[in-house]
Amino acid sequence: MNKQTEPFLLDASVAAESTPQVGISRPHESAHLHVAGTATYTDDIPELAGTLHAALGMSAKAHARLKSVGLDRVRKAPGVVAVLTVDDIPGVNDCGPIIHDDPILARDVVQFVGQPIFVVVATSHDAARRAARLADIDYEDLPPVLTPEAAHAAGSYVLPPMHLTRGEPARQLAAATHRDSGHIRLGGQEQFYLEGQIAYAAPRENDGMHVWCSTQHPTEMQHAVAHMLGWHAHQVLVECRRMGGGFGGKESQSAMFACCAALAAWKLLCPVKLRPDRDDDMMITGKRHDFTFDFDVGHDDEGRLEAVRVEMVSRAGFSADLSGPVMTRAICHFDNAYWLPHVQIDGYCGKTNTQSNTAFRGFGGPQGAFAVEYILDNVARNIGKDSLDVRRANFYGKGERNVTPYGQTVEDNVIHELIDELVASSAYQARRAATRAFNAKSPVLKKGIAITPVKFGISFNVAHYNQAGALVHVYNDGSVLVNHGGTEMGQGLNTKVAMVVAHELGIRMERVRVTATDTSKVANTSATAASTGADLNGKAAQDAARQIRERLADFAARKAGVTPADIRFNDDLVIAGELRLPFNELVREAYIARVQLWSDGFYTTPKLYWDQKALHGRPFYYYAYGAACSEVIVDTLTGEWKLLRADALHDAGKSLNPAIDIGQVEGAFVQGMGWLTTEELWWNPNGKLMTHAPSTYKIPTINDVPEGFHVRLFQNANVEDSIHRSKAVGEPPLLLPFSVFFAIRDAIAAVGDYRVNPPLRAPATSEAILDAVEAVQAAAGVPA
Repeated sequence: MNKQTEPFLLDASVAAESTPQVGISRPHESAHLHVAGTATYTDDIPELAGTLHAALGMSAKAHARLKSVGLDRVRKAPGVVAVLTVDDIPGVNDCGPIIHDDPILARDVVQFVGQPIFVVVATSHDAARRAARLADIDYEDLPPVLTPEAAHAAGSYVLPPMHLTRGEPARQLAAATHRDSGHIRLGGQEQFYLEGQIAYAAPRENDGMHVWCSTQHPTEMQHAVAHMLGWHAHQVLVECRRMGGGFGGKESQSAMFACCAALAAWKLLCPVKLRPDRDDDMMITGKRHDFTFDFDVGHDDEGRLEAVRVEMVSRAGFSADLSGPVMTRAICHFDNAYWLPHVQIDGYCGKTNTQSNTAFRGFGGPQGAFAVEYILDNVARNIGKDSLDVRRANFYGKGERNVTPYGQTVEDNVIHELIDELVASSAYQARRAATRAFNAKSPVLKKGIAITPVKFGISFNVAHYNQAGALVHVYNDGSVLVNHGGTEMGQGLNTKVAMVVAHELGIRMERVRVTATDTSKVANTSATAASTGADLNGKAAQDAARQIRERLADFAARKAGVTPADIRFNDDLVIAGELRLPFNELVREAYIARVQLWSDGFYTTPKLYWDQKALHGRPFYYYAYGAACSEVIVDTLTGEWKLLRADALHDAGKSLNPAIDIGQVEGAFVQGMGWLTTEELWWNPNGKLMTHAPSTYKIPTINDVPEGFHVRLFQNANVEDSIHRSKAVGEPPLLLPFSVFFAIRDAIAAVGDYRVNPPLRAPATSEAILDAVEAVQAAAGVPA
C-alpha cells in the first residue's frame, strides 16, 4: 500500500464509544460572524456594476378609486431613471400566496394606506425614496372598513366562514351547572425583524433573473417573480443566505418586494435593489392577526367545562394572504391542553381596509389558545378556585378524554408531569400565598402570579407542504457541503442540519459547511415556517448523508473483508475490523474507486391527513408541550407593571442543541410578552397605521426581562420518529408568556378582593391596565 492508502492502527479505546454530534450544546454556526459584523445579509452583498435603487410610491387613502396618478414630478426628480406602474407588468399582477387577490401594484382601486401604486428607480436609495413622495394622485374616496367588528357586522370576509362542532354544545350549555359569557379583544403584532424587507435582482443571460431576497420561502418568491414576468420557474433563481429575523413576516409578504425589484431589473436590464425604510416596511406589510372573541361557556362546581361556544373574528386586511390557514390553526388550538366534550367554534376572517395580515410566529395558534385560557381564568375566579386547579381539572387525559375537537387523538400527553415539575421548581404554591399576603397589606401596589400550559401541534396544516429536500456533497478531502430547502433566520437551522449530517457520517461538525438556500439546488421547497424547519430539512439531510455513509460502508467492508454492518463511523474515523482509517483517507480511496460521494435526500412527514371543509383529521405529527409561571407587580394608580420572575419549562423532545433551543424559548417568551403587554397597533380614523416606527411601537427591551428568568428543557424524547426524537421549538414557546398576562390580571383582581373578573384587553398596556382597575373598582364597590 502507498502512503495515501496504508491503514494505521489505533488504541481500541479511541473508538470504544461513539462521539455524538447531536444532543449537545454548540454555538450558532454564524455566531462569530454576527459578533464580528461580517455575516452577509442581502444588503451587504457587494453591489454589481450599474446597480440602481428602487422605492415604492404608496397610497395615502384607506379605500379609494384612483382617478388619476400624476407622475411627472416623480420622473423629473433628481437621480430618477424610471417610474414603473402596473401597466409595465408583462405577466400576472398578483403575489397572493393562495388566492389571487393581492396585486403587486394597485391599478384602479387602493385598499389600505400604504398600498404600493408605482415603483421609482433611481441612482441612489435616498433619491428614489424622496422622489416617491412627489406623485400627484387624485382619489375618489370609498367607504373604508377598518375593524374586524365592522367587517363582521357587514358580513365582509376574505374567505368563507369556518365552523367546527363536536357534541351538543347548545343543549349542554342550556343544562350547564354554571354559565358565563363575554367578549375578548386580542391585539395584533408587528414582526419587527431586525433586517427589514429587501430584494436585489440582477438580469442573467437568455432571459434569466437572479434574485437575492430576505425570505422564508424562496420557492414562492421564484413562482411569484416568474408569474409576474410571464416566465417559467427555471428562469428565476432565488437565493437567501440568511435573514436578520423573519417571524412569519417574510413567508409570503417578501413576494411584493421581490417582484418589484425583478420587474425593474427586467425593464431596465440592470441590477436593482429595493430596501424600504422601516416606516415604509411597517406601513406596507401585514402583521399578526388581531382577534375578537365572543364566548358562552358552561361549567360544573369544580370548573370543568361542560360546553363552550366561541365566535372568532380576525382582522384579515384587504386580501386573503394566509388568513385562511391562520384561522384554521386558531380553531385547532382553541383547545390548547384541555378536553372539550361539547364545543362549537365559528371562525370569520374579516375583510378590512388595512394591511393584509399574514403569518407570525405561532400562526393563529396563540390567538386560539389565548381565548380558552381567558375563559378558564374567568371560570376559576367565578367559583373561587386557584386557576391552576381549574386548568388541571380540564387537562387532556391519557387513554381517555384525549381526542381533540378536530378528531386527532392526543397520544403523547406529558402536560401533567410537566406541570407538576414546574409547580415544584417554581415554588408556585408558596409564592401564590405570599402574593395574597402582600396584597392584603398593600393598597396601591398589587402582585399577581399565574401558571399557564401549552400544547402546540407541529406540522403545516396543508399536508403537501410537509416535505423537504437536501443535497450533501462529500469532497475528496473529506470535507462536506450541505444544501437544504430551509432558510436561516437566526434560529440555528443551519447549525442543527450540520450537526445531523456530521452525526450521520461520524465526523466532527467542523468538517461540515451549509451553503445559502438556492432554488437552483433544491427545488420546490416549503416555507421555513410552522416550526418545521429542523424536522423537515434535518430528516432530508440525514437521508442524503445516510446514503453516502452506506456507500462508504460497502466500500470499506470490501476493503477490510467484513460486512457493512461491521463498519463504524465515529469521530472522523472509520473502523472496519482491524482497519482504522481517518474519514478523509477512506473518502479519497472511495473517490479513486469511483464511489459516488454526493447524494440527494428527501423527507415527507408521515401520518398526516386533513379535511379542510370538515375541519377534521390529523393535521399534526406530534405536539410540543410547555408551561410557565410568572409573577408581576402592578401599580394600580399608574398602570405601570414589572415582571418580577419567570420560570419556563419547555418540551423540546430530545433536543438537538440545548443551547440553541433554550435561546429560542427565551426569545419566544420575551416576544410573546411584548405582544400581550406593550406592542399596540393603532390605526387612526382615516385608516392610517400610526404605530409604524420604533418611536411609536414599543417592543420589549432588556429592561423588561426579569432578573429571575429561569428556562429549562423538559426531558422527554419524542414518541414519533422525528429527527433524533427532537421536537420543534420555534413557535410553541411563544404561548408561555400567557402566564405574564394572567399574572397581571390576577394582580388587578386583587383590587376587588378577587371577586371580579377584570375586563383586561390585550395588549395589557398601562392604559388597558388602568381601564381594567377602574372597572374592577366600580364592580366591587371599591373607592377609586
